[in-house]
Amino acid sequence: MSSSPAVRSLNINNINPHVKEAKYAVRGELAVRSEKYRAQLKKGYPPTPPEEPLPFDKVISANIGNPQQLDQKPITFFRQVLSLLEYPPLLEKEDVLRNCLGYKQDVIDRARWLLSECQSVGAYSASAGVPAIRESVARFIEQRDGYPSNFGDVYLSAGASSGVNTLLHIICAKPETGILVPIPQYPLYTASLSVLNARCVPYYLDESQAWGTNLSEIRKAYDKAIGEGTDVRAIVVINPGNPTGASLSEDDVRGVLEFAAEKRLVMMADEVYQTNVFQGKFHSFKKGLRDLQKANSGGKYDNLELASLHSISKGMVGECGHRGGYFELVGFDTEVVEQIYKFVSISLCAPVVGQCLVEMMVNPPKEGEPSYELYRQEYDGIFQGLKERAQALFNAFEEMEGVSCQDPQGSMYLFPTITVPPKACAQAEKEGRKPDEFYCFRLLDATGVCVVPGSGFGQKEGSLHLRTTFLAPGTDWVGRITKFHKEFMNEFRD
Repeated sequence: MSSSPAVRSLNINNINPHVKEAKYAVRGELAVRSEKYRAQLKKGYPPTPPEEPLPFDKVISANIGNPQQLDQKPITFFRQVLSLLEYPPLLEKEDVLRNCLGYKQDVIDRARWLLSECQSVGAYSASAGVPAIRESVARFIEQRDGYPSNFGDVYLSAGASSGVNTLLHIICAKPETGILVPIPQYPLYTASLSVLNARCVPYYLDESQAWGTNLSEIRKAYDKAIGEGTDVRAIVVINPGNPTGASLSEDDVRGVLEFAAEKRLVMMADEVYQTNVFQGKFHSFKKGLRDLQKANSGGKYDNLELASLHSISKGMVGECGHRGGYFELVGFDTEVVEQIYKFVSISLCAPVVGQCLVEMMVNPPKEGEPSYELYRQEYDGIFQGLKERAQALFNAFEEMEGVSCQDPQGSMYLFPTITVPPKACAQAEKEGRKPDEFYCFRLLDATGVCVVPGSGFGQKEGSLHLRTTFLAPGTDWVGRITKFHKEFMNEFRD
């Protein structure tokens, strides 16, 4: 029953039921409790009665890929340019900027150029984004893949999430529409499909093969959905993976593209972690598609629809709060593209500051330019720090009883398998929680480290996982996890 007074129009029983059904684990109950602890710690010691003192002095938000919340420093070039975009009168004092504040000439030049293209970051841009910034994105894609890119196919968005929302709204035409989604998956996809009253068609990634795609699993999921009356329209791949951290091989990418072409599916490539690759190299779906088209002159792949997404939120940029990203469309029907343009126009445009950060991400200082040395130093320092912390966390998991983990390959996460004693499973059931959820709550309460249970991303029946970022600085918090795990296992040991 609703507790809302009857005089109100809205109550929990008459709002959109699809919103109620949506779940988003990375900002769920665990995250809410962690913020409560953070607020309690902020009050200082001693705690305000009747609060009990907490057994930790800091909350570590390892539940979400939010780099700057966890002390990743912004890239100096990016923020200096932004400061001039936000307050252009500073450009009237170039001598002060250079001689007193340490601004390099290329910072000043970039800000002047961006302002000449957008006029003001406080003004709306064209619906698809500032044309000159879209041209920079197209040049970046062309240089990355070795194939042409047309800026008219590039749409700037409020982070990759906004691009996903746009594409799913266009694709999901009826309740029977199905989208193949990798499991484990970033819950944006299942939550969005719930809101759209469409069907998630889960296909399992292969943990034994470093969380790679398994075409037999994809086919099995597709055939099952078709047999149940689902109109499967698209397939999603997250590369590098979230939550798994997997980085797909060239063969994996090719195999999925071949399957999408065979079944006439829209290919959605979520590539926001493309610079977070620690083993091997990143293979884009755009390059994979162009390679297939080049090798098959008969036109087999010419009509394959590909939407690739990228963002300023991840990588060494980490500007989540500025909400910037893009998606590129390849092979889409012109009348469909017109409807995509109309849909993005409803929201007017992506934040222009975010658009400018996209431009700097895809067009950073180059060797020989005044800001290059510092940019390279900062970029490489962030990358190396992430790689080292990923390895330290992996090593800790490998030493923990009943825990196994794949080598850190990319993105910002590890997704270890955990095995908990039967007594812990029984206690979890008493508390109305899944075992991995129970474990994560106990971890948070004991250490202040907030992670996400694997059940929030989907996992094979009978398996338990958790997802943690490795963004937090230092390694003392890793020690908190290992100490907790030992105590937890001893508490519930048979």
